[in-house]
Amino acid sequence: MVLQSEQRQQSQAPQDAGRKYGLIGRRLAHSFSPRYFGDFFAREGIDATYRAYELASIEELPSLLAREPDLCGLNVTLPYKREVLRYVDVSSPDVEVLQAANVLRIRRSATGLPRVYGYNTDVEGFRRSLSTWLDGTRPRALVFGSGGAASAVLYALSLLGLEGLQVSRHPRLGMIAYEELRGGLAEECRLWINATPVGLCPGELLPLPYEALSDQHLCYDLIYNPSPTAFLREAQLRGAQTKDGLEMLYIQADEAWKIWTTDEQI
Repeated sequence: MVLQSEQRQQSQAPQDAGRKYGLIGRRLAHSFSPRYFGDFFAREGIDATYRAYELASIEELPSLLAREPDLCGLNVTLPYKREVLRYVDVSSPDVEVLQAANVLRIRRSATGLPRVYGYNTDVEGFRRSLSTWLDGTRPRALVFGSGGAASAVLYALSLLGLEGLQVSRHPRLGMIAYEELRGGLAEECRLWINATPVGLCPGELLPLPYEALSDQHLCYDLIYNPSPTAFLREAQLRGAQTKDGLEMLYIQADEAWKIWTTDEQI
């Protein structure tokens, strides 16, 4: 999957010359985005750069925007999808619903002050990636995690007309704890979705009743590097179908580029 041709033509407009794009998060060595966008810019002859900006805290964002005046678009990853909202001036409808943003569009006034627009492409990325995989089936889902990614997954499931049950180490209203999965619930819910960072470090494993898995289960991990994660390996050992988050990331890259290179406002 590659960025759409119409978006490519838009991106080559003279006003995009020399622009900077990037990714903010806490640990970014695993990210595919710098190489993906770097290869795209080189292939299409676009005068732009993309780099990873590791932030020890989200409070470093204003100083980043101040020292990088040509920065006009950012992707946002763990753990800042919710925290970044305190620096967003205008939010898209999806961000208003989810209270999480993973794409920022930055525009500057005549005085150089940045105005930050927040978007969420996790919903569309996951929705499209999952819908092609399900092939018409409608399983009940378990969604592991309580952060911004999990909220986007649950919202996407609702758009597809699927029921999702959220599972967390520290459950709030409407969630359940991992300990409650013992018994029939893990068997009945045939779609398992990891929306946590557990698995980014090789060998990390969610505390799940993997013995409940069968060849009737589908296991999706939003993590794409490393792949397969320990979660997906456990699923494969029990005959479940598995999918990582790489296709979702490709879709999100397309959607982010569309946001950054069109003149439409929220």
